[in-house]
Order: sequence, then C-alpha cells, then structure tokens
Amino acid sequence: MSLRTSTLGFPRTGPKREMKVALEKYWSGAISADELMSTSDSIAVKSYEEQLSRGVDFIGVGDHTLYDHILDWSERFGLTCTRVKAAKLTGLDAYFTQARGRDGIHALDMTKYFDSNYHYMVPEVPDDVTPTGDFKEFIRQIKLGQQTVGKEKTVPIIVGPLTLSKLCKPCGDLSSDELLTRLLPCYEQLLKELQQIGVSEVQFHEPWFVKSEAVNLKDVASALYGKGSALTSSKSGISVNLCIHFDSLHVDVYKYIITLDVERITLDFCRGSSMLSILEREGFPNNKQLGAGIVDGRNVWKSEESAAKLLTRIRKLVADDNKVVVSPSCSLQFIPYDLSLEKDLPSDVREQLAFAVQKLDVLVKLASSSSATSTSTIKSNGDYEWVGEDNTSGADDISKATKVGEVTVTADMFSRSEAFDVRREKQVSVPRFPTTTIGSFPQTPELRRNRLAWKQKKLSEADYQQVIDAELKKNIDIQTDIGLDIFVHGEPERSDMVEHFGQRLEGFSFTNHGWVQSYGSRYVRPPIICGPVSRREPMTVREFKVAQEMTDRPVKGMLTGPVTILNWSFCRVDTPRWKQALEVALAIREEVADLEAAGCRVIQVDEAALRERMPLKDEEAASYMSWAVKSFRLSTAVAKSSTQIVTHMCYSTFEDIIDKIDEMDADVLTIENSRSGNEMLSALSGFGYNRDIGPGVYDIHSPVIPSKDELIEQVRNLAQSGLPLDRIWVNPDCGLKTRKWNEVIPSLKNMVAAAKVLRDETAPRMG
Repeated sequence: MSLRTSTLGFPRTGPKREMKVALEKYWSGAISADELMSTSDSIAVKSYEEQLSRGVDFIGVGDHTLYDHILDWSERFGLTCTRVKAAKLTGLDAYFTQARGRDGIHALDMTKYFDSNYHYMVPEVPDDVTPTGDFKEFIRQIKLGQQTVGKEKTVPIIVGPLTLSKLCKPCGDLSSDELLTRLLPCYEQLLKELQQIGVSEVQFHEPWFVKSEAVNLKDVASALYGKGSALTSSKSGISVNLCIHFDSLHVDVYKYIITLDVERITLDFCRGSSMLSILEREGFPNNKQLGAGIVDGRNVWKSEESAAKLLTRIRKLVADDNKVVVSPSCSLQFIPYDLSLEKDLPSDVREQLAFAVQKLDVLVKLASSSSATSTSTIKSNGDYEWVGEDNTSGADDISKATKVGEVTVTADMFSRSEAFDVRREKQVSVPRFPTTTIGSFPQTPELRRNRLAWKQKKLSEADYQQVIDAELKKNIDIQTDIGLDIFVHGEPERSDMVEHFGQRLEGFSFTNHGWVQSYGSRYVRPPIICGPVSRREPMTVREFKVAQEMTDRPVKGMLTGPVTILNWSFCRVDTPRWKQALEVALAIREEVADLEAAGCRVIQVDEAALRERMPLKDEEAASYMSWAVKSFRLSTAVAKSSTQIVTHMCYSTFEDIIDKIDEMDADVLTIENSRSGNEMLSALSGFGYNRDIGPGVYDIHSPVIPSKDELIEQVRNLAQSGLPLDRIWVNPDCGLKTRKWNEVIPSLKNMVAAAKVLRDETAPRMG
C-alpha cells in the first residue's frame, strides 16, 4: 500500500520572486495595501495548488508571510514592540516599522533562524507584557487553504509555544518560562478558533527540542503536550503533529517526546544523522504515527536512493504502514521554488537536483512504493553516494599534513608569521576612530541592466569593463568627497558576494531562478557545489588595481571567506563539508597572495556565515568551530605582517564563540551592532578582546538616514564600551548594495562627521 505524505511548509517567494516585487512596490507607494495582500494570497494559493496537484495528502498551510513568520506570530500574540506601540502605529505600518524601522524608531534585531541562512525578526518582550490573541489574519489564511485544497487536506502550521518563547528577547527580567506561561491561554484560544472552522489537525513546529538544553525540558514538554494538556486533542478536539526538525533529538529527549499525548511525531532524519539509530535502539510507540522526514528540505540534491534506504529501515521498524507518514525533513522554504525554470544547468547536474516542487515528486514517489522491499529498489539518476555533508570524520586532524586536491596542507599554513601586536605596528596608519564601509555600494538599475546585457552577450567584454570602471571611478570620487579613511571599490561587478566567487571557481553550478529568501525582501541564489573546488585565475585583482590607481587612500581587497561561501551554497552530499571548506580556503588563499602582490595593504575576508551551520547541540559545536576557524586561517595566513586582514560578521549571535573569533587571528573585526544594543561589544570587552573592532553604527537594512547627532551618540557609546579607543573603527552594519545613493551619501557623511567629533572629544589635552 502507498504511505501518506505531508508537507511542513513551502517557499513564500513565488516562482519568480513575485513576493519581493510586490513588497518593494508597496514600500515605494506604487501599489496599495489591498494590492499587496492580493498578490500575497495568490502566491500562497499557487503553492497550495502545486502541492495538491502533486498528490500530497496533508498540506501545511498558514506559513506564508509578507516578511517573516516569527514577526507574524509575535503580532498575533500582541507582542508588538514598545516603541512602535508608543508611536501609535497599527496594521502594516506597525508591522513593517518593526521589520525595517522608520525615522526615530529603529527596527527589531534580526538574527539567524537556528542553523539556517534564514533571518528572523527577534520579538522584544517587556516584563509587563500580557499576550493577547488576534488570529483573524491567520484564520483567513487557513480558510484560503481550505477553499483551495479542501478541509481534510489543510493542516495549519503553528510555531510552537516553547520555540516562540525561546526566540523572543526579554527587555528586562522576564524569563522565557514565564513568557511561555503567559502565552498558553492564547494558544488555547487559537485552537478553539481553528476547531470552529473545521480544522482536524495542526502542526506544532518545535525545533527547540533539538537543542542541548532540551534534556532539561521534560516537564515543560509534558505541560505543553502531555496527557490532559490544553494543546492536546483530548482538550481541543484537534489532532497534533509535533514537528521537530534541524537535527536529531538527544536520546533522553526522544524518550520523553514519544510519551507525549500527540497523534504524530515528525522527526528529521536528514540533518539528524543519529536519529534513525536512536529510533532503532529505543523503538517507537505503536499508538502514534511517525512523520518520517526523509526528503532533505535544506539541500537541492534529489538523493532518492538515500531517502529510500532510510524509509526501508523505518518501515521495518514501524511495522504498520498506516503509522508512517512521509515528509520533508523541514519546511521547503530553504530551497528554490521550481527546477523546471532552469534551462542552463549542465544536464549531468540538473538530473540529480530537486527544488521545492520536485521534492514533492520525490516525496510522493517514495510513499507510493508498495512495500519496504520495493522502496529499497528505488534508484535515482546518478545519485551521489551520500556520506553526510555534516560528517566530521577526520576533521580534528586537519592541522596535520592533509591532502586537499593536489596540495598538501601542513601546520605552518594556518598561522601568520608574527603575532598581532607586532603586525599592527607595520600596517596601514589611520587616525583614531578610522572610518570605512563594509564593501558594497548601491547598484543602480542601469548597472544591473548592463550586467544582464553582458551575461546575454549583448554587451561586449570590453564595453562591460568600461561600465565597471566608470562605476569604480564614481565610487572612489564619492568616498573622497565624504572623507572616509579606508576606501572600498564598491563591488559593481558583483551580483552577490558568494555567486561572484563561485562563478570564478571550478566545482560550482549556478541557477537563473534559484532564489531563496534570506529575510524579508532579500533573496539570494545559492550556488551549487557539484565537484572539487579550485581557482582558475585571479578573481578580484583587476578591479582592485583600477580602483587603487584612482586614489592615494588604501582600497580594501574584498573577498568572501571559505566558510561563508560554503554555508551560503548548496554543498555536495558525497563529501564532508570540512573537506569542501579546505578546498575553498586554498582558492581564497591564492587570491589573498595575488592581491597582496598587486599592492593591496588591507584585505577583507568576510565570514558573515561563520556561525550559520554550527551544530545546534553544544557538545557537537566544538568540532565544527575547529575546522571553520582553521579554514579561515588557511585562507588568510599567507598574508605578510604588513597586510591588514579584516573580517566581517553580521546578524547572528556571536557572544558565546568569542574565543573562536579570537582564534581566527584577524587584525580587524567588523560586526553588525546597531540593532543589538551593543551586546556584542560588552561581551568582547568582558572577554578582553584586544584586536581592532568595527561595530556597525547604523542599520543598513532600514531606509532611515541616521542624523549626525544620533551617530555621535552611537560612537560615544562605542568609546564608553571599555574597548581601547585606538582600536575602535567606525563603519555601517553591513554592505550598502541594497540601499540607494540618496540614502547612502548623507548617512556616510554624518558617520564621518561623528567620528571627527569623537576624535576631538577624546584627543589628549596639552598642559
């Protein structure tokens, strides 16, 4: 018999970024709120219809969002941040102000969603908060799903109370446990409203249970989902599918999870490399259904044969096929929408891929096999031998002689020739509070049109280089006028900080429509690593040399670090990630050497995604951080002492890995800071971090232009952080590519003016 199938979420982007286009039109005033909502609904309906047409039995609905699903849930529970409430903003004005800020009101902090490249808005919760449920919009979404696919197939997706309470940021002494207690009545209200419209099953997404601390959350789990709990079917009349993804459960957590009073437990058998062995060892209760998350929702490889082998073992363990429901490992929002849009991928790569739409086909194909035996006979076309990209076997030995392609990596290749304090005296001379930017500058529609014409071979290489050189000249002239201390070339030749390098390295393939939501209206096209990585030729030297010849100020060489390239790509599944990281690191190492030989005195190697794929369990994090740090050092240690190495990190939590950041041995660390209330600075100061640091002084994701006075206050805060004054740099939070020149120029002028004020205020006094 065929098994049943379920989905846990779908891309919210639309096949061709329709959601992004609608958002940007709304923000610019080109369409109304009603038109925005109409577009949003049509995208949601199309995704439901796609899942229905592919034969999915239980379709997860209600996860579609205008900007961010965590922000949606915080609004539904009345957790609008205090400063937005004080401004008496409501509706979409309140929603988008929290996401993007506005004059006088800064946006919510933004950070990575677990170990993904998706960023969520962090709800701010004051001590006196009293959650109130307003679910009209969510109920409307569910009704839309019911009208599209039928009530029996519509399964609302709900961020679980444990996970939501843990993702919030208390603004005082409120604990996540107390917030959880206050939220529960609202969850009860939600279930009652869903029951009234004929909902028979819901998904509670609770990935927090994969975290290390979950071993101590047995009582919390029982209070939420144990016998007699208000969230269970015995109270609400609605069956519960408890969905736990992004990793394996700890065995002790698994033991109490399977005792909870829920009808189905959906587990991740893709990221959770030990999940199946735990299941085989501990068994699975015969009074529950198992949601088998065997179709990888975080990577684009089809991997049918690997998934079939997993399912064979699961079906033998759970003898009753009625108790097994085949699902993706998590929401499919983390992969592109539809492979059929891609016409230019190499055929040998394409036949091994599956985007969200094609993952549905894989799901149904696996479920349609008539028995455990026939499932095991499924073969995919050229399926890679799956060893697990998170396999860490051998990673602890990479400082020893390790063969990477044709290169033998030895211990001396991981260390600079002199210590930081010695290097610093030999590097570029700057005033106190030196000013710079993070790398990219605005890309105008005209520049994008020229790049597209060049890609389509409608513009010659020589003519395109003239376009780029003209942009370089403009960027240098603007920085000269503003008065920055260290320049950048502005990256006009790059569409994306990872794609640019992948296109110039062996071993990568690229898509035209493979967009994935990073946050809000920011979408990225992750490259696909499909073979051994190596550098063909210099990738950035030409643009650096052209820009540097235009000014006497130092121009930074701009590179993306090996861990970020890896984490912002879809990796191979036949080779452990640490081995792939070393391949990329060697390519970046060659580029560092070439930039230095071309006269570059400051080289920035961004590691924005250093933490992104760090294991969610504390006990597994050390191995990842070890090879990640070593990969960065391998890429940069070739630099001379006189070359300043800068790295940039943003929109994640770094306070608990400061020791590893210190081990990276960068000369300057620039970080996102403006939304985070100087939390990272306090942690760095407490750690005794003694290298140069550039905390972002304004939010580049907001269209708001910070005033000179606001920036003076922000730089004063930096000066009072406890960090040495002579080691503080002044810069924006991140690159400026997504902003407009009429926002960037006045913001940077105000930033430079603020730095000059603080130089005067902190200058030594004579006499």
